[in-house]
Amino acid sequence: MPQSDDRNSLGRGPAGTGLTELVLVRHGESAGNVAATMARQAGAHVIDVPARDADVELSATGRDQALALGRLFADFPEEQRPAGVWSSPYVRARQTAELAVKTGGWPAGVLIDERLRDRELGILDMLTSAGVEARLPEEAARRRWLGKFYYRPPGGESWADVVLRLRSLLADLERQPGGGRIMLVCHDALILLFRYILEGLTEPELLDIAATSTILNASLTRFVRPDESGPWILESFNMADHLVSEGVPVTEHAGDANVHPA
Repeated sequence: MPQSDDRNSLGRGPAGTGLTELVLVRHGESAGNVAATMARQAGAHVIDVPARDADVELSATGRDQALALGRLFADFPEEQRPAGVWSSPYVRARQTAELAVKTGGWPAGVLIDERLRDRELGILDMLTSAGVEARLPEEAARRRWLGKFYYRPPGGESWADVVLRLRSLLADLERQPGGGRIMLVCHDALILLFRYILEGLTEPELLDIAATSTILNASLTRFVRPDESGPWILESFNMADHLVSEGVPVTEHAGDANVHPA
């Protein structure tokens, strides 16, 4: 669908469904985040993760971040609490959502949806950028040529592929009875891609944000649509004040900043 002529149209959905706010949460720091950062700093080719990507758990710091998020939730007046909390099925996201909701004393359970899972990396899984360059030089060249948005590793997904499943999820959320506020607990790439969809960004605009912003662990990004239809408005992005006020470390595990096509 053309974006230049009708920005924000993709985030509207059916009019009058009552969905007024989307709160996006990145999971707390995971053991995989820590392992990936250590591997990059050491110049290693392979990330020494303890489990398959879907099963990687929160680090001790990540659990503290989820608990701090929950204490923030506990201060929410009942009328400002989301009508539903949806999470990626990946363990690090699910643990974040469940710890935060329980600590916040919210009665709602956490709904799991596989469309919120992290981007699948295919044959690049567990490799650092240095590892891809050394072991899969043709894939490294293809990734540079296509850029982050359209490059699809064999057996994996491009960002454009992920956008398709997020559009499907948003359409389902628009059809949820009751509407109101919804919270989605997911992954850094997905939060950027929600911005692409809801703000009607172009590929260069998205990649500029991706190259200059690291989505912080347990951070909050908030979109509002007070009139229940029409364009979404980005109210806040990548906020982690609740971690600072609780004395919990703010962690920044960046991906590859070389995202633009060659």
